[in-house]
Amino acid sequence: MFRMDSYTKGWTLKEIADAVGGELDGPADHIVARPVPANSGDPDGIAFAENGKYLESALASGVGALIVAHDSGSIPKPCVRVAHPRAAFGRLLAMARRPIPINEGIHPTAVVSPLATVHPTAQIGPLVVIEANVTISASCRIHAGCYVGENCHLAERVTLYPNVVLMQDVKIGPRSILHSNCTIGADGFGFVWDGSKQQKIPQVGGVVLGADVEIGAGTCVDRATCGDTVVGDGTKLDNLIQFGHNSSIGQHSVIAGHVSVAGSVDIGDRVTIAGQAAIKDHTSVTSDVMLAGRVGAMKDITEPGAYFGFPAVPLREGMRQVAAIQALPELMKRVKALEAEVARQREGKS
Repeated sequence: MFRMDSYTKGWTLKEIADAVGGELDGPADHIVARPVPANSGDPDGIAFAENGKYLESALASGVGALIVAHDSGSIPKPCVRVAHPRAAFGRLLAMARRPIPINEGIHPTAVVSPLATVHPTAQIGPLVVIEANVTISASCRIHAGCYVGENCHLAERVTLYPNVVLMQDVKIGPRSILHSNCTIGADGFGFVWDGSKQQKIPQVGGVVLGADVEIGAGTCVDRATCGDTVVGDGTKLDNLIQFGHNSSIGQHSVIAGHVSVAGSVDIGDRVTIAGQAAIKDHTSVTSDVMLAGRVGAMKDITEPGAYFGFPAVPLREGMRQVAAIQALPELMKRVKALEAEVARQREGKS
């Protein structure tokens, strides 16, 4: 079984309290090897309990220590008391995170065009290919097997995890993170029926990713037909998302996995899109919108708020529609009973 303590030295309870800004409640020298779930049986682990349900589960388990709220009452286990247990646990997870190893400088198996510019502080892993007219800025990390196509520009501290593909003409803002096997800048889905077959429309545009963007594993962001496909500053895309050509999304938005955004879609700032939602081509979604899971946005959404259903409607209306659909079987029984009664009355009169 994998054990995190084979890679980390662990911490004393006091070291954790100091690191998360918490109050120590237990032996200062109690050793914690790793963060664990609340229901873990690991006596060397530490979990967080932000409410009664989590606390009850943790106290019934064999977990060795806890991060709890200040007002959690008496706890029969070593603990650290904080204002926000989940946030404190997040800081602990950051302490426990092991970076993926990468060599200093350029690995001897990497292929770097003489026409590329690579900053001396960048780290280029094995079997990476960097084409002509590429700029790799300071402190970038490009892990094994990545492909960086012509005319791509990576700003400072960009991370490409193994096997990321940047096809051509991709610009990435500072501190952005691209996870394994995502593809940025592949051709958009452009075809036209010429009377006998589907004729491919050349895709010659680019992709612009802003600062602090994160793109999940296996996600595809297509190059524009012309112009740019754009992902704004601070926006996060989960795994396995399709983001179509010439579409744009604003700042600090979040898209969950399995979402499909068709071509030429315009999405605003601070938009949240839940899993398996879909947005029709040439549709706009204004800022401060939340689309629930499996929503189908078939026309423009012009007012902020939460939306639900297929096609997407304001949340309350969508919930009423679901309630009405669930009532249909009983309603059909009543209709059939009324029809039978009407038929009997007609027979009696005849």
